[in-house]
Amino acid sequence: MMKSFRNIALSALLTVGAFSAVTYTACNKDACKDVVCQNGGVCANGVCTCATGYEGTNCETKSTAKFIGSWSASDVCNGGNPDVYIVTIAQDPSAVDKVLVSNLGNYGCTTGGTISWNGSVNAMTLTINDNKCNYQFNATGTYNAATKSISFNYTAKYLTNTDNCTATLTK
Repeated sequence: MMKSFRNIALSALLTVGAFSAVTYTACNKDACKDVVCQNGGVCANGVCTCATGYEGTNCETKSTAKFIGSWSASDVCNGGNPDVYIVTIAQDPSAVDKVLVSNLGNYGCTTGGTISWNGSVNAMTLTINDNKCNYQFNATGTYNAATKSISFNYTAKYLTNTDNCTATLTK
């Protein structure tokens, strides 16, 4: 009789446990049910994590979009006088996170750059490490969302000349 009571108690306990588990999980809503992440983004806990090269609530925007267009550049190299000129940035067709930068430094040259996210509101950093047009370009530019500008520090080497510069690009 004691064995029967144990079996009944164990069965009852397992039944209550199974019922509780089913009831609990049935009440938990899928936070990603109504979230549609675009461009290869993945939803976790109702929030999209975007694939490289995309941003936005639903990964709907190319990260390069804010950079594309013509910019007014003002730079100072080697402690000299400011130089003002136009820089054009276009999407690089080779990758979603790359751009082509024309005329940075007023050299009349197009270089390639890669966009990376640093996790802040001023989220984009543009890095150029290129040797097109006989220049070795090393540049890092940070996009400022508040002013919609890019601040660059760059070095351009040509033969025996080296320019160390800072530049500000504004639309």
